[in-house]
Amino acid sequence: MDIAKSINENETVFALSGWLDTAAAGDLETELEGIDDNTQMLVFDLKDLEYISSSGVRQVVAAHKKMGGRFIVRNTPENVMSVFKSIGIDKKIDFR
Repeated sequence: MDIAKSINENETVFALSGWLDTAAAGDLETELEGIDDNTQMLVFDLKDLEYISSSGVRQVVAAHKKMGGRFIVRNTPENVMSVFKSIGIDKKIDFR
């Protein structure tokens, strides 16, 4: 998995591509730990994400918990969204 991080003023965007599986979830966790306290909005752009495992879902939930209402997920592919919908996460996190 590749993580492209960009910061625009108080918004941090992680563009994730490839497979967010058990091996890659640790890399995302490390990135999440490094989020600056000045970040007012965290965005995950999943446009190029091909697959997500339960470990990946766990990191998305961790980001949501860390940021509260200041977290959105955008451009989620249908196959990845079906994973979120199957466990009901789509009702708790702001998907756009």
